[in-house]
Amino acid sequence: MTPPATPPSASADPADPARLLLQGRWTLRHTDLIGQALSQAPDQIRSIDATGVERLDTLGVLRLIRFARSHDLDFSGFTFHPDHHALVAAIEDVQDDRPPRGRDYGFGAALARLGKAVHGYASEATALLSFLGENLAKMLRLLRQPSRFRLTATVHHMEQVGLDAVPLVVLLSFLVGAVIAFLGATILADFGAEIFVVELVSIAFLREFGVLLTAIILAGRTASAFTAQIGAMVSREEVDAIRTLGLDPIDLLVLPRTIALLVMLPLLTFLAMTAGLAGGLSVGVLSLEITPQAYLARMQDTFQFRHMLVGLSKAPLFALLIALIGCLEGLQVTGTAQSVGERTTSSVVQTISLVIVIDAFAAIWFMHMGW
Repeated sequence: MTPPATPPSASADPADPARLLLQGRWTLRHTDLIGQALSQAPDQIRSIDATGVERLDTLGVLRLIRFARSHDLDFSGFTFHPDHHALVAAIEDVQDDRPPRGRDYGFGAALARLGKAVHGYASEATALLSFLGENLAKMLRLLRQPSRFRLTATVHHMEQVGLDAVPLVVLLSFLVGAVIAFLGATILADFGAEIFVVELVSIAFLREFGVLLTAIILAGRTASAFTAQIGAMVSREEVDAIRTLGLDPIDLLVLPRTIALLVMLPLLTFLAMTAGLAGGLSVGVLSLEITPQAYLARMQDTFQFRHMLVGLSKAPLFALLIALIGCLEGLQVTGTAQSVGERTTSSVVQTISLVIVIDAFAAIWFMHMGW
């Protein structure tokens, strides 16, 4: 018959009141009783004798370590049964009694964090440039070896990044065009020049908003999808299997996505331009009392083909940027679910930021060139 478990207890040594005697089973099963026994210990305790403990587990050792720390006692002076020495030594080695290091808010620490961030951004830029060179070299190789071109995969990605994105791109461009027309009409109405809303919407969408809205939508929609897809393949070691079979992951995974974006982003940009102009036309007809014939005639008289060329010329650059960042971040996944999420977030942030920055510099350059 199994003897009943002896509950944990702690009492002062009659011969030495500063010494605490422990008895019973100091295990996880008796965690509440352990807390009660230690809370009732006298304040003058300076050492603990645990040789009378029948059973001891990790919880019991940790509770004694915390008791020693809270009462400023030397844990190395505690006495344990010889059978418990190995357990106590192991727990004492792995427990970390160092206080958490607070964040340094000084100037030197801030400068160090800034330098670390700049170094990280420089490493990302270097990796992106290297990845760009590798992809350009392998695109040129397709001209010499057309058999490497993956037509089926490319058409599949053209459908995903192009056709499936048409409703969203058209809807948002239409609404933004209407908003620009409303804002312009609000200002121009003070001068009785509402008709100039036509030029405002036309130039804004043909030069900037058409390509910029499309690139931002695809940066959030497509770049994240590329990173998640390739990152999941890296986590499942499918990319390693591709290399083991003697195949090139760039040919199989990156080039079809890049070529699909290079083809579809200019087409989506043209649709965004058309939808934005339609949004301005709707506001002009419904709110500004401009007849459709007058609006279209004004648009035809003031239309300049160079504005459309300026907008479309930026589309391939944005497409290349979105595809490369999305695929590169996916290939840099380390194999965990957390890494997939971090890289997906990083790809969206990088693509949207770089698209806006490059568009700003391109606008300034075209302005100075007189285009």
